[in-house]
Amino acid sequence: MNTRASPVLQSQPLGPLWPTLDPFLFCAHHDDAYPAGNGAMGVQAVALEGRQMGSDFSRKDGFSMYHGEHVPGFPGHPHRGFETVTLVRKGLIDHADSLGAAARFGGGDVQWVTAGAGIMHSEMFPLLNTDAPNPLELFQIWLNLPARHKMVRPHFTMLWNERIPRLEHADAAGLRTTVTVVAGALDGAGAPLPPPPESWAAQADADVAIWTLRMEPGAHWTLPAARGQGTRRMLYWFVGEGLSIAGEPQGGHAALEVAADRALELVNTGGDTVECLLLQGRPIGEPVVQYGPFVMNTQQEIMQAMQDFRRTQFGGWPWDASDPVHGSAPRRFARHPGSAQEEVPQA
Repeated sequence: MNTRASPVLQSQPLGPLWPTLDPFLFCAHHDDAYPAGNGAMGVQAVALEGRQMGSDFSRKDGFSMYHGEHVPGFPGHPHRGFETVTLVRKGLIDHADSLGAAARFGGGDVQWVTAGAGIMHSEMFPLLNTDAPNPLELFQIWLNLPARHKMVRPHFTMLWNERIPRLEHADAAGLRTTVTVVAGALDGAGAPLPPPPESWAAQADADVAIWTLRMEPGAHWTLPAARGQGTRRMLYWFVGEGLSIAGEPQGGHAALEVAADRALELVNTGGDTVECLLLQGRPIGEPVVQYGPFVMNTQQEIMQAMQDFRRTQFGGWPWDASDPVHGSAPRRFARHPGSAQEEVPQA
């Protein structure tokens, strides 16, 4: 191996949607500065003026309403053929779906939904604070499913912040790097949480990893080589002034495809915290045909998905509204289909 080859295979700027590598389909970083709420978990009317309500991606005044009318977010919509992984860094999300599942999660929690054969779900952003701002920051990641799993039964999983493994590393100078391990194994972080059973991430040789990195100014940390053959990895640098990868200074925030077959030293060369998101996995290597919320392998399968949704609504919608929210208490919980008990975060 030529050790002098650049560790960065390609670099792309970060826009509204971040570029991804197979097996990932989509990565969006939402960072919204929502104002104080109106007492009904929505945005005050004066802050809605001048927006294209129902499809507002304007970031006017530092936030978007997306497809919400009063409460920001994404009212009921369908998916088939892939998975959504939602990492909430700030704020809260209210989830509801056609399986009857419901959840309120945030502050480091992760929701993982296998859409499989089809699911309807909503993701609303309730503004609980009426006398203070309601910041929201999250990643939504779409992970593809292989053809053999595209029509599996839908599955809903919560990974609570208190249970997600983390590596706390101090370098020779005592400067710290924290790696949060949503998926995949990382030596020193503890046992990984299991992904949904039909996920590509659950396949032993898929080598899927979803990690977030937080590095103090001046911190050094070595990103270990990927464990699998053929793995590709994308490192998204989105916070901080300076980052060096294997001795190469990077020019600015970017989606960086980095060599996966060797360890790479990362150094925070700036004066503030550096944060990155890592997505890696062995490519599925199958045709991808997408029509909005449906991701299949052929155009015929897309047509079938549309017909099935029109006919069945993927099980229907058991909620009184297309954009349900779950009350004014900040308590996090998950209620699974067919269960009379609620799951709550536990350390």
